[in-house]
Amino acid sequence: MIKQLVLVAAAALISTGAVANDAAMAKYNKSCIACHASGAAGAPKVGAPEWADRKAAAGGIDGLVASVVNGKGAMPPKGLCYDCSADDYKAMIEHMISGK
Repeated sequence: MIKQLVLVAAAALISTGAVANDAAMAKYNKSCIACHASGAAGAPKVGAPEWADRKAAAGGIDGLVASVVNGKGAMPPKGLCYDCSADDYKAMIEHMISGK
């Protein structure tokens, strides 16, 4: 019985993460893809090696989130995603860094 409860709880956590990631990806497709897929206006492309330098220069993922919230270069504040949370930004940035 306990094994079954643990499995059900684990499945619930995994599915919740997938839903959150899917929601962040939907927001990415709505707000970020136009520039980050093409590199428009100097936006770093998804999976580009320059992300490592940008992450280091920003002091990590939280620094990159701050860049999005405040705007950077041609990217306006919040990167055109006005309903994104910090967790949404983190998921989208991690997607762009990894290319996955």
